[in-house]
Amino acid sequence: MSVDDTPRLLIPEMRELIYSLESELSAVCAYHVGLPGRYDVAPAGRGGGKHIRASFTVLCAEATGGSAADALGGALAVEFVHNASLIHDDIMDGDPERRGRPAVWRRFGVPMAILAGDALLGLAFEALARWDRAGETAIHDLARTVRRLCDGQSSDLCHDVLSGRSMSDYLRMIEGKTGVLLGLACRLGAMASAGPPAWLDKFEQFGVHLGVAFQLVDDTLGIWGDPALTGKPHGSDLRGRKKSAPVLAALAANNIHSRRLAELLARGVGDDDLGYCAELIASAGGRRWVRLETRRRVEAAWDSLARVDMDPMVRDELVKLVDFLVTREW
Repeated sequence: MSVDDTPRLLIPEMRELIYSLESELSAVCAYHVGLPGRYDVAPAGRGGGKHIRASFTVLCAEATGGSAADALGGALAVEFVHNASLIHDDIMDGDPERRGRPAVWRRFGVPMAILAGDALLGLAFEALARWDRAGETAIHDLARTVRRLCDGQSSDLCHDVLSGRSMSDYLRMIEGKTGVLLGLACRLGAMASAGPPAWLDKFEQFGVHLGVAFQLVDDTLGIWGDPALTGKPHGSDLRGRKKSAPVLAALAANNIHSRRLAELLARGVGDDDLGYCAELIASAGGRRWVRLETRRRVEAAWDSLARVDMDPMVRDELVKLVDFLVTREW
């Protein structure tokens, strides 16, 4: 199945579940994911997202001998969890926009946004219970992943912008905050087929490495990305003095550019400082380090599947999806 076919599989079932919610909550959730509804008053970016995680679930099912239909429950579950985390992340980070329009909390208020995120988490378990044939094992894996996502987010919140944090700490944090959900997406896909049980851990590790790579690319876009493509305000990470991977790598280089960057972050980054700050990060080596680590993570992901015999056409689709993941410009 082509990655471009994922929305056709997913959206009708997402629509059914979201529209089953209470009217106001349903409308808010529909607004967030980009479905037509009462509050869909502006375009939802690129159709509410690319359904990357769901695409990995489907392709991993096919890679292990299953079908897209077998993977439907897992694909829906990871999409609902992902969208719930986006709503809650925007609240915690104070980001006013998502996909080029007001974030849910900004449009409907924080209380309704919290409820909408919680509702989507509930729909994730409902979808997995309704469509997935793996039963209690899949539900357990989903619950474990939600817990680990919360652990990762908690770790992030516990380090304010001026506190010390090593790169190894940061990588562990983004593995929990981002990597484990893509790991679950791939694991649920493999679980939906009749593949050997030993493959489950391999596919999960494949996804975890790619999830970290995904976040590293996001960190880069948070500094150098085009707001028209990312859907986020220009320089929001720098204004908030967020110690993302490029910043940490630049500071760790301990050169003249690092020291100037540290001074700038300590006093605060204004609109007039954004270009200079980004230049210092690149000059100190932060951007290059992230590119190299992203490449290393992708290689480690493919190493996880080195002994998995899969259909060449499915592998080609996975290669395309991985390439999109690490070369995207939005």
